Amino acid sequence: MSDATIPGIDPTSVTPVPFLGGWSTGTASIEVRAPFDGALLGSIPELTPGDVDQAVAYAQKALHDDPLPQWKRAEILDKAALLLAECRDQFGQCIALEAAKPIKTARVEAERAVGTFQFSAAVARTLTGETVPLEASSVGAGKLGFVIRVPIGVVGAISPFNFPLNLVVHKLGPAIAAGCPVVLKPASQTPFSAILLARMLIDECGLPPAYLQIVTGGGTTVGGALVDNPDVALITFTGSPEVGWGIRARAPRKRVGLELGNNAPVIIEPDGDWKTAVAKIKVAGFSHAGQSCISTQRLFVHESIVDSVAADLADAVKALVVGDPMDEATDVSALISTGERDRVKKWIDEAVADGGRVACGGEIGSDGVLQPTVIIDAKPDMSVCALEVFGPVVAIQSYSDFDAALRLANDTRYGLQAAVFTSDISKALKAVRTLDFGGVLVNEVPTWRADQMPYGGLRDSGNTREGPAYSVEEMTEERLVIFHG
Repeated sequence: MSDATIPGIDPTSVTPVPFLGGWSTGTASIEVRAPFDGALLGSIPELTPGDVDQAVAYAQKALHDDPLPQWKRAEILDKAALLLAECRDQFGQCIALEAAKPIKTARVEAERAVGTFQFSAAVARTLTGETVPLEASSVGAGKLGFVIRVPIGVVGAISPFNFPLNLVVHKLGPAIAAGCPVVLKPASQTPFSAILLARMLIDECGLPPAYLQIVTGGGTTVGGALVDNPDVALITFTGSPEVGWGIRARAPRKRVGLELGNNAPVIIEPDGDWKTAVAKIKVAGFSHAGQSCISTQRLFVHESIVDSVAADLADAVKALVVGDPMDEATDVSALISTGERDRVKKWIDEAVADGGRVACGGEIGSDGVLQPTVIIDAKPDMSVCALEVFGPVVAIQSYSDFDAALRLANDTRYGLQAAVFTSDISKALKAVRTLDFGGVLVNEVPTWRADQMPYGGLRDSGNTREGPAYSVEEMTEERLVIFHG
């Protein structure tokens, strides 16, 4: 893969980012290397807190002097969806190289981003308030009241490495629909998808330059400055709970939307279609090497079928093709860094030392990629169960009765999505009422997501709901208008 390059990116020079109406290369730079083989993909500017403050001031001025009307927002988003669909392969290649996401999966991410823009455009066209029945009381006689939605202000967006295109679009699309300028800090490991997207939005879709500026650099420097700037009205952050809740504590007077981690559980009852569950978990637990906040991680299987489920899942996972993300056959590739790979390997080894058994995987291959791993006889307090692995690991625990399984699934600091496989409607309804998660899926894995749905969690999994219609509500303020006739 060492000769592969990202279209439009020159690895021998610093890739400029949109900044103050132009394109900046900064005064220092950060190298970006491919996670799979370490090949140099390019360099990005290492901007400063002072640069962030300039970007925010420029965005704030644009919001005041040049507000975007709703029709223009919708027009920009419609065009973005059309152009992104045409450039799906280019963006897929970029995602695959910078994130080590298998190319066939990377294309799916690009396709999803198209849909996210389309739903954002629909929200831009239908964004409205409501009338207030003031004359329902005598004091309101002769008055007309209604609510309009206005942009909250400058949005500071901090996006993660694992979905470097679609999760950026989940922040930009709703912000554009709401009429908010965005100062975006993409993950330093995967910045190029966002930069290519910004070029498209500004150069080809008609988005005014002040409405999207990218500030590349360190999380503590550039990210911290974005959080601290008093003119940033809203922070939208996707990443780890530790960082996310730190941002929330650091910015108590801002609106802060957090989409954080999870250790997604699946319960499989003996009356459920466990073969279908295994086929789905083969993908849901190992797509993008498990680097998704809703990657299937904890598997609770009734003791009467646990041996069959474990054996079938191990066989299915052994068949996954591991290797170069640019190979069309590859199902699983490298974790984002060798440090993350070694952390996950350490957790696997600790689980084995504590009585767990590796049914497949558990080793680092000759290409440096951690093999997809299934652990059986897992225990709730193992790191691979209690924490978010964010790696290609599924841990299986058995249970004897359904209530016990529900308790085990709920025994977590996280609360994003959970799932149950059963053909018994009463059990399904009990799971829906009992599982304390932002989303509960029946006869589907918790890794399933549609981009228009209200997506988010509880506790250490976050405090908001994403999906364009829901994000726009967060990115606008309600303004009451009263006319006296």
